[in-house]
Amino acid sequence: MSLEIEEISIQQQFEEVIASEDKLKIQEFLNHQNISDVAELIYENEDYETQIVSHLSLHRAASVFKILELSTQKRIIKHLPAFTTAELLNELPADDRTAFLSELPGSAVRELVKALNPDERKVTLSLLGYPEGSVGRLMTPDYIYVYENDTVEDVLNTIRKYAKNSETIDVIYVIDKKGELLDDIRIKDFIMATPDKKVNELMDGRFITLHADDDQEVANEAFKMNNRVALPVVSKTNKLLGIVTIDDVLWVANEEFSEDMQKMGGTEALDEPYLDTPFFKLVKKRAGWLVVLFLGEFLTASALAFFNDEIAKATVLVMFMPLIASSGGNSGSQASTLIIQSMAVGEITVADWWRIMRREILSGFTLGSILGIIGFFRICLWHSLMAHGIMQDLYGVHWFLIAISVGISLIGVVLWGSVTGSMLPLLLKKLGADPAVSSAPFVATLVDVTGLIIYFSVAYLFLKGILL
Repeated sequence: MSLEIEEISIQQQFEEVIASEDKLKIQEFLNHQNISDVAELIYENEDYETQIVSHLSLHRAASVFKILELSTQKRIIKHLPAFTTAELLNELPADDRTAFLSELPGSAVRELVKALNPDERKVTLSLLGYPEGSVGRLMTPDYIYVYENDTVEDVLNTIRKYAKNSETIDVIYVIDKKGELLDDIRIKDFIMATPDKKVNELMDGRFITLHADDDQEVANEAFKMNNRVALPVVSKTNKLLGIVTIDDVLWVANEEFSEDMQKMGGTEALDEPYLDTPFFKLVKKRAGWLVVLFLGEFLTASALAFFNDEIAKATVLVMFMPLIASSGGNSGSQASTLIIQSMAVGEITVADWWRIMRREILSGFTLGSILGIIGFFRICLWHSLMAHGIMQDLYGVHWFLIAISVGISLIGVVLWGSVTGSMLPLLLKKLGADPAVSSAPFVATLVDVTGLIIYFSVAYLFLKGILL
């Protein structure tokens, strides 16, 4: 409750100072707010977003700009004066600037790169040269490095000289004269050492590196497994190119999560927030998968046409088609979601496919048996109520065989759904595709078709010569 009051208070204060039109007062107010609060003011006051950024000190403007959503960043850059835009882009950390520019059209990038000073332009073009989605796009050249023969006193002097422009000083990197990485050492080790101690006396050679061409997911996994705030990025010859910090990886993880959630829902990933995505672009993103799934459902119609004679002879079977299809689809969606989530956090890999299959066979059979027993007794109960005149007779004299057919079909369909849902993400990963696309809608469509085939095959087996 107190948080809400504080937020309202900041908004009210902003409205008062902005109404005063006193530039000095506006600047003083904004520069005394938390970065996150200023970002919220920008989101809540879209008409003043450019004015807010313009009144911030340059360093704080850059700090706010880099945490804003892409659509907001684009609007601000579009309306800022050219000189202010140049100052802002030059002030942004190289990795954040590269992340922003990589989302813009080529023509816009060329114009904005011209606004950079020569050194920043060189760095930015270098980072933009790495493949999209690679670690190279995340790294920053702003780090502190020392040499193995330096003393601790030399290192501390270096930190004092260059710390202001560094992304982080938590870790100091040791290189040789060729620029090759020898080690990374936490700053606390230097603080606790005596001034005359040499750097090579603190080195243990245990360091983790990333490569510029690695996928960004590799960086995400490396940070999770090694408890680091920054990791060095090296070339194939072990030359230190830059570093990647944990804050950048967290942004990537958040974007990957959003993208996977959208794909799991049966749509292409959106490049912008939902409300900022143009209508026709939104339709285009959704239409592709909808058409694919729609065409997939034609297979269901084909399967039903194959069993058309059986349906005509035993229309009672039609009543259980939605039950069978949804049970298989639900079990498949459950399995695929669990596997995709486990793969995303590194709990399982493609190499674990056989262990996963055995587990899902057992799980699918158990879950199918539970549903099968419920379905069987549901039909038996209905028939019992019918015999007492409470319910209408729906299943006829062969109700028991129908109950057995439904029960066994549920076991088969749920078992098939579980195996299919668990194996598809692994197969796609093996083929180099995104496992997320195999989830809910895709698996459900696939299992719908095969589930009906299983259902009518089982029914034919038990009812042949009786109803069929």
